[in-house]
Amino acid sequence: MHYKLFFITWLITCNMIIAQFEINENKYNIYAINTPNNISFANEITPLEHSDIKERLDKELLVNTYWQSKTILLIKRAKKYFPIIEKILAEYKIPDDFKYLAVAESGLENSTSPSGAKGFWQFLKQTGLEYDLEITSEIDERYHLEKSTKAACQYLQEAYNKFGSWTLAAAAYNMGKAGLARAIDIQQTNDYYQLMLNNETYRYVFRILAIKEILSKHEAYGFIIEQDDYYNNTPSYDIQIDSAIANIANFAIKLGVNYKQIKQLNPWILSNEISNKDNNSYIIKIQSPQSARIADIDTIIHTCKSRENIFEIARKYNGTIDKDKIPTGNLKLIFENKICAKTIPNIV
Repeated sequence: MHYKLFFITWLITCNMIIAQFEINENKYNIYAINTPNNISFANEITPLEHSDIKERLDKELLVNTYWQSKTILLIKRAKKYFPIIEKILAEYKIPDDFKYLAVAESGLENSTSPSGAKGFWQFLKQTGLEYDLEITSEIDERYHLEKSTKAACQYLQEAYNKFGSWTLAAAAYNMGKAGLARAIDIQQTNDYYQLMLNNETYRYVFRILAIKEILSKHEAYGFIIEQDDYYNNTPSYDIQIDSAIANIANFAIKLGVNYKQIKQLNPWILSNEISNKDNNSYIIKIQSPQSARIADIDTIIHTCKSRENIFEIARKYNGTIDKDKIPTGNLKLIFENKICAKTIPNIV
């Protein structure tokens, strides 16, 4: 009797598994990616009419499309960081497509590579110093998004001036200008798509192209993200410091924030102090509270937005207006009966 019951139970279980497998098989299919008919990087056309070029792009599209969790994170982060990067690229007249190079380099995280490259743009220490990034035990501006983006722009412009192609400038960013120049000299071609390079650089531009294609058309590739799902920057204001900070935690508390909030908004600050022996000027981001406590701080730099007026700015920082200074455009606000802040001119 027991054997019959066991056999019946086993048979029912097997049928259920088979039925479930058949249902899943009918509902879940994996498809190849439709390679776009044309694609370009920085307005330089990729020659997809060549089968090997199309295959190299297809590989990167497949890898990035079917690594769903990673790609969703990239799409969410892009909404947060692209506006900052795009503005600087435009200021330096670097093609907008280079924002996707930052994605390929770091995934838009302040990561560290096995070789010691750091930040969104993955600068090695020596290269960072060459492009005027401060790198000490207390400060590492490779983690400063704005400053490292400006340094990357300078590097890319130099590479473009040397090679005459933005595609080659991207390749040079990966393998170095000297290494790329040697490869061009040996192979006697300056066409990236005809060069045989190391495996990483050989794939590099295609990774960027795939990231551009997917992030700019993510819904077409099946990535549906609601507006509330995107990541956003923490509202903040800037403080200009030109003296030492003996203790970052105490400094934060005086501003009504905490150590963690300072470090999150300013990842380039490595330690709990800034000795500032050279009397450098630093801009530190401070999380915007409902009511800011401004104690012992020399200057707040507030960048005005369209239609923002001086009274709204004063309320934001719990200040009052020194009306005698309104016509000058260099407006002083009064905090706790003490003039200790001013806004950037050009109030609209």
